[in-house]
Amino acid sequence: MGQVPFSMVNIDKAATRKKVEEALETVRIFKRIGFIRKEVKTTQSYEARYHGDTNTTNKPTERVAVANVDGEERLRIWTENVERAVQQLDSKERDIVELRYLVEDPGLDSILCHELGMSERTYRRVKAKAFEKLAYMLNLEVKMEMTGS
Repeated sequence: MGQVPFSMVNIDKAATRKKVEEALETVRIFKRIGFIRKEVKTTQSYEARYHGDTNTTNKPTERVAVANVDGEERLRIWTENVERAVQQLDSKERDIVELRYLVEDPGLDSILCHELGMSERTYRRVKAKAFEKLAYMLNLEVKMEMTGS
């Protein structure tokens, strides 16, 4: 059996588009401002605290430090993966994704289609195809739930 073409796989296009847009937005923000580190809460709490087992230790500073290091590394790797996937797109698809989502001051779809010399219909079709490809490359596709009868 051969591979199933993209168009034959039942995916929720709206949910998939949303996930791809969120991924691209995350990459754009990370490239612009970097990773926002968590800080340890050091203020006193005046609420009654009922303790559980006394043989367990709570190390909030260590947990926050590990979360900061691991979180930044995961975000850096994710950014590299997204950028690598974008580079695999056709030139028109790549131009749309980069200019609309990855530059510091992204343009609007209605303006970009004219800048790229495309009709709005062609622009939307190329963008949808790019999102479909990115969703599969980044494993972001949202499959439609099959209802059994």
